[in-house]
Parts: sequence; structure tokens; C-alpha cells
Amino acid sequence: MKRVSQIFQNGKTDYEFNATFEDLNKNANGQKIIVITDENIFRLQQQRLKDFTCLVIPPGENHKTQSTVTSILQGLLKAEADKSTVLVGLGGGVVTDMAGFAASIYKRGIPLILAPTSLLAMVDAAIGGKNGINLGKFKNMAGTIYPPAKIIFDYSFLKTLPKEEWVNGFAEIIKHACIQSTSLFEFLEQHCLEDFIADANRTAALIEQNVQIKTQIVLEDEREEHKRKLLNFGHSIGHAIESSLHIPHGHAISIGMVWAARFSEEINMFYSAERERLVKLLIKYGLPVNAGFNKAEIWEKLIMDKKRQQDNIDFILLDKIGEGRVQKIPLVQLKDMLETF
Repeated sequence: MKRVSQIFQNGKTDYEFNATFEDLNKNANGQKIIVITDENIFRLQQQRLKDFTCLVIPPGENHKTQSTVTSILQGLLKAEADKSTVLVGLGGGVVTDMAGFAASIYKRGIPLILAPTSLLAMVDAAIGGKNGINLGKFKNMAGTIYPPAKIIFDYSFLKTLPKEEWVNGFAEIIKHACIQSTSLFEFLEQHCLEDFIADANRTAALIEQNVQIKTQIVLEDEREEHKRKLLNFGHSIGHAIESSLHIPHGHAISIGMVWAARFSEEINMFYSAERERLVKLLIKYGLPVNAGFNKAEIWEKLIMDKKRQQDNIDFILLDKIGEGRVQKIPLVQLKDMLETF
């Protein structure tokens, strides 16, 4: 096991790479531990969870709601969780989001540990302390920034990960390459999805690299006032597509990145050849690059984006592969581009 500590504004987070989830109980030091997980993870990992107190929630994005969080809080009360109780989020991005939110508001904050089980959660959702729930058809409209005390990277969970969830995770990995790392983009071009599924060591190194990329951005702008917004590349339109078409997060973000690349050509002189490289890479990793959708419905959700400020949206564009930019775009111009392309 390899431990790396990061100091954030609200405290320290220990990253434990190549760790073993069950060791949590051995290192509890008398603290009560309560695990939040979803029905799918609980079914797959029931034997590994037999020594833990678990709160099991329904799976899926449509359950990332206040009512689910309320059920978690009620479960904590029933279990007599106190201020020293450690809440552990075991699962993908939906679970880690809701565990983080619940931990931040239960008794005004209790210790939080995250144990991501999907590639997407390991490289993105569990990193940086942001959490959120959906309000109706609008994604992540309520939430807090509450860094966990620890993130456990137990790579054995990836052994049961369906191929489509590997694909989902690579959307966020490609996003990191687009905004921050030309060398990562080129490395991904030289490999394919099966190379990582078949090689645990290569996957572990890739996860650590992506954790490092996201962590560095978060450390520079923890409150998402400027640079951290780069991590939303592909997400403004992507979130609108996800909630409209009810497709997996990674698929929606992939399509959103292609749209953002088109906008980058229009506004930022981003080369079309670079956009084609991005499209080719997304396809190589099994991700969609287009979808039919109702533009009026997408626009209705896009204008509720968290990065909107009055009549502008801070939109994430590319100057080139490996270099993102936060660009203030007037809503009028954004709507015109959406309708034109």
C-alpha cells in the first residue's frame, strides 16, 4: 500500500493506493464505522461487507436526490451515529457524492472516508471534496465541498467492473488529458481499452496519474473560482444531455467534449485536426461522439449551469490538446452556436 497525503483548506486527505478495503476495521481505533453503498455493490461484495454496518441505497443517477440523502440521515440516527462516527462511501460516483453530502451535513459534519469502486470514481468523482445531488431534472444543483479524511483505492473492486463502466471512466481520463496533459493524450493514443482491462499494474499507474492531475488543479483553486472550472470540460452540455437522454455519465461527457471542441474551433482557433484527434480517441475507447437530442430541452438545462453568471457562462474550451481555457461566453452567442452546429 502506498500513502500520499494532501493538505486542503478544510483538512488533510490521505490517498491510500493499492489498499485493502477490509483493513478499515483493523484500523478503526474504536470508532464506529458505517458504510453507505448501493444495492448492486452490496450484492457483489456482501461477503466482504459482513463485518461492517451498512446502509444500502438504490443504485443509479435517478436516486441521487434529497429523499435518498434524507434516508441516509435517518439511517445514521437509527444507528446512533455520533460526531466521531466514520461514514464510508463505498461505490461509484453517485454513492461517493451522496456519502460526502450526508457526512457534511449530519450533525454539521462527521468524518468521511471514500472507497471508490468504479474507474470513474477513482479518477474523478471521489477526488477533490465536491459532492452534490440533483434537483429534479437539473444535475448537482445542491451540494458542499467536504474533502474526505481518506480515499481508499482498492483495485480489486475493478475485477467485477463491467466493460461499459470501464468505458465510462475513460471519458474523464480523456478529459484530463485534453485540459492538462498532452503526454497523457499521446499515451492513450498508443493504447486501447483492453490494454488497461488486462493489465492491473498499467491501470493502477494510470489511476494515480489522473488523481495527481485532478488534485493539482484542486489545490490551486479549491473553491472553483477559476482554474478548477477546467475540470468541467465537456460537462456543461454533457450534463444537459445526460439528464435529457438518460445515458451514462461518461457517454454524455464524451458527446459534450466534442461539442466543446467545436465551440473551441469557432471561438478559440482550435484546429479541426485536433478535434478529429479527440473524436478518434473517444471512439477508440468505445465512447459515443454524437447523439440526436432536442436542442430546446438542452438549452433549458444549459442555462441553469452552475457556471452561469447573469448573461454569461464560464465555458471550458481548448486552446490545443493538453491546454484548456475558461472562457466567458454570452448566452446569446452560446445559444446561436448550439443551434447552428
